[in-house]
Amino acid sequence: MARFLTVAVNSLLAAGLYAEMAYGLAVIYGVMRIINLAHAGVMMLGAYLTLTLFSGLGLDPFLAFLIVGPVFLALGMGLYHAVVRRLPHGGSTPTMGSLLLLFGVWLVLQNFAYLMWSGDTQSILTGYTMKSVPVLGVRVGIPSLLVFLASGASLLFLNLLLKTTYLGKAIRAVTQNRDAAMLAGIDAEAISALAFGLGCAFAGVAGGMLATLYAFTPDFGRSFLLKSFCIIVLGGMESVTGVAAGALVLAIVENSLAVYTAIPISFQDAITFAILFLALVVLPEGLTGLFARAPRLRGAQ
Repeated sequence: MARFLTVAVNSLLAAGLYAEMAYGLAVIYGVMRIINLAHAGVMMLGAYLTLTLFSGLGLDPFLAFLIVGPVFLALGMGLYHAVVRRLPHGGSTPTMGSLLLLFGVWLVLQNFAYLMWSGDTQSILTGYTMKSVPVLGVRVGIPSLLVFLASGASLLFLNLLLKTTYLGKAIRAVTQNRDAAMLAGIDAEAISALAFGLGCAFAGVAGGMLATLYAFTPDFGRSFLLKSFCIIVLGGMESVTGVAAGALVLAIVENSLAVYTAIPISFQDAITFAILFLALVVLPEGLTGLFARAPRLRGAQ
């Protein structure tokens, strides 16, 4: 029972972090059908900005998100207007041009970080970094718990934004059919810029969260980008709630294998690749597509 509780609690906490990493990718892909390969670079810059605010101004990392989010929202919108808007829109799949362009942006961001902060390993150590609290009999690090709470708040914010506001309805309209949305009077270009900025804002905040848990360098973010891809494929590339479900599935698999098998933790990336492969083959529409088909399958029986 103790091992089960350990797996359950650690899986929930890891799922919160994983979902926060993937929200930005899902928003950008849903609206623009673009796989943002610069996502890892944006997370890395988010980590460094959080470090700068913490070391330079003494601002707590979990309060720094109030600055990091708007800064990366503006950065993402600026990046969209500078380069991304020149990509063709309206296709059902990402183009090679978008992949190459955003991979190039990732390299530029990485080299910018080397220029500004060097390649030395950095970390954020607060007064509560090494402290923990009991949750269902399991000791949980305070940073991990705060990350989980912040991720839950992000999920609530995104659902409220997408389902209860005019902006959310416009985003969903562009996601479903860009041309029809434009015929209805929606400025698809402005919505795309805002969606790209919103995706970058969530990536920057996720990078700041990761910085409270891990040491980082300008190469930071590659393995987390892989996990993010796996999560949005599992959850469905256009569903924010599905992203949270995909993050939970990945976290449960990783923690269960770590506790109940002898597979080393160093094999986690290989496990993620395997899950990504299975999801693409077995669940190409993600968990949300599976749930949507279930009533039809029962009706057919």
